[in-house]
Amino acid sequence: MLNGFMGKAGRALLVLSAGSVLAVAGAGTAQAASGTTASGRAVSAVEALKAELAERGTSAASARVICYRAHVSDVGWQSVRCDGEMAGTTGQGRAIEALEIAVAGVGGVCANAHLQDVGWQGSRCAGDGGQITVGTTGQGRRMEALAISVGSGSVAARAHVQDIGWMTPVVGSAVAVGTVGRGLRLEAIAVDV
Repeated sequence: MLNGFMGKAGRALLVLSAGSVLAVAGAGTAQAASGTTASGRAVSAVEALKAELAERGTSAASARVICYRAHVSDVGWQSVRCDGEMAGTTGQGRAIEALEIAVAGVGGVCANAHLQDVGWQGSRCAGDGGQITVGTTGQGRRMEALAISVGSGSVAARAHVQDIGWMTPVVGSAVAVGTVGRGLRLEAIAVDV
């Protein structure tokens, strides 16, 4: 069991570090830690998705992959995480403010963020190989909940919430994690397809 996720065959999921994913794309471990390439450019979720597919030696049509990165208060954009890895922080009292998501092999993705003083932001959708961003940057608004769905198969998500900790994972074609109406920040998230 890894972060509460079991693999499709009932085995614990194999988790690749962001460093190993980004190394395939030509960025070394030092750049992976900072979320940038050697030229100093930020690595997006869709760039990491392409690197993950290349490492697996598969096409977007034959592999189920989700990559994402979190924009965290007082930190900014973190390095990309894929397939069940944790994005965000725990034990630091920092909120996820935005999430960038890219998928392959699931028929596309839609996500919606519930934000401080806004409520549900409105769904953003992209097909396989595309990228979406939900939440805000530069506004200091905490994300309180995330709804995410995929076009085929299921998605599993788990959230770490202020004053609650890790919540029970939820699995389905469409899932929501976090809280609504309680004013609690979403601090970390793990998502798998």
